[in-house]
Amino acid sequence: MQARGGGKMRQQMPKQDPEIRWRNFDEVALGFTVEQAQAEADRCLKCKKPMCVQGCPVEIEIPNFIALLAAGQPEAALAKIKEKNSLPAICGRVCPQENQCEKLCVLGKKGEPIAIGALERYCADWGRKEETEAKSTPQETAAKGKVAVVGSGPAGLTAAADLSLMGYKVTLFESLHAPGGVLRYGIPEFRLPKAIVDYEVGNLVKMGVEIKKSCLIGQTLTIDDLFSQDYQAVFIGTGAGLPHFLGIPGENLNSVYSANEFLTRVNLMKAYLFPEYDTPIRIGKRVAVIGAGNVAMDSARTALRLGAEKVIIVYRRSREEMPARLEEIENAEEEGVVFHLLTNPLQLLGDESGNVKTMVCQQMSLGEPDASGRRRPVPILDSEVSFPVDTVVVAIGQGPNPILLKGTAGLNLNKWGYIEVDPETLMTSIPGVFAGGDIVTGAATVIAAMGAGKKAARAIGNYLASKK
Repeated sequence: MQARGGGKMRQQMPKQDPEIRWRNFDEVALGFTVEQAQAEADRCLKCKKPMCVQGCPVEIEIPNFIALLAAGQPEAALAKIKEKNSLPAICGRVCPQENQCEKLCVLGKKGEPIAIGALERYCADWGRKEETEAKSTPQETAAKGKVAVVGSGPAGLTAAADLSLMGYKVTLFESLHAPGGVLRYGIPEFRLPKAIVDYEVGNLVKMGVEIKKSCLIGQTLTIDDLFSQDYQAVFIGTGAGLPHFLGIPGENLNSVYSANEFLTRVNLMKAYLFPEYDTPIRIGKRVAVIGAGNVAMDSARTALRLGAEKVIIVYRRSREEMPARLEEIENAEEEGVVFHLLTNPLQLLGDESGNVKTMVCQQMSLGEPDASGRRRPVPILDSEVSFPVDTVVVAIGQGPNPILLKGTAGLNLNKWGYIEVDPETLMTSIPGVFAGGDIVTGAATVIAAMGAGKKAARAIGNYLASKK
């Protein structure tokens, strides 16, 4: 069924049947057909003052690329996207467009907004299928100078791409054995296939970006080492990979994971290719995931695919406060994940061998809004309830990994341990060192990190030009 808007019907992207997909790791969303993309592009009103562009953190000229697509020119449409965004196939899949560009679409005032994310994905997938490289040419053939980018997640990849297009020789430093950061290790295969990440990273390599893997800045090399190797500026985009826990009794029992560890193990050790690859993750029959963001949904849906018979989401607020994308919540429900809302874990109980067996929770009600703007959960007396569990995944957010931060003298941090930067330039307390993404803001979205990478690249270019 299509949704109405502006007198025409918004196209709905086809998906795998829930009865089939919950036992495989193939991509759930299947992408627009040619006919769907054409019909959706034709819905665009071509506004003289397009509000959608204001909602895009990476500044894509949305009406222009849609107009080219409507005119039957997908290659030109992709080229237009890539003028601003070097990772369109990724953004088209995981960017929360409903809270950004689509939220400001004029059609959405009286109906359904243009499916901007789906059209971006269509263009990117068309280019990949046709093996068309639609990108700008670097401004100069001779490099203006060397810039080091630390971390190959969305912020780092975007900064590296933009700096390369500006004419700088860019080296991307990644601590693990393959680039991508959260895109590769934190997002499940069924939502963002590794082949898509490989393709987007491969395009950066073709642009001239050098990638050094298995190099942990802060241990393998320091920031000072990078400057001694003639890098003129450094961008830190290491993300927020240190998991948060609840601090309740029993979190040290066996088979209690942070979502960070759980998803990284699945992706790093290729559990999605089981039984071709075996992965040391004990799942059991009953899995509880604590939290209700996108990472919690990813964890719950992954547990199902790894063989769990029952997966529950435990969240201390109501459905209206759940931070996950509506699409991901609906996908989880379709696949059989059960939601226990207004429920807060109190303790985990184990057996004589130290394996988790029971989660004890308390029912909650909602009071007045707290600092986050959401209504504060208030315990209900004498309302304890217990759930039998074999595995618990804690998905309540991440903090900054301290390895690079503690090993860099003169780098100012805020009270939460994130890097302090100038809000306009993203320069840190160390001249020539910039930072952006989750390592500055705390855990946010992929597209927000990409926006920070783009902003930092522009600032680095201005900084190096001023030095000359």
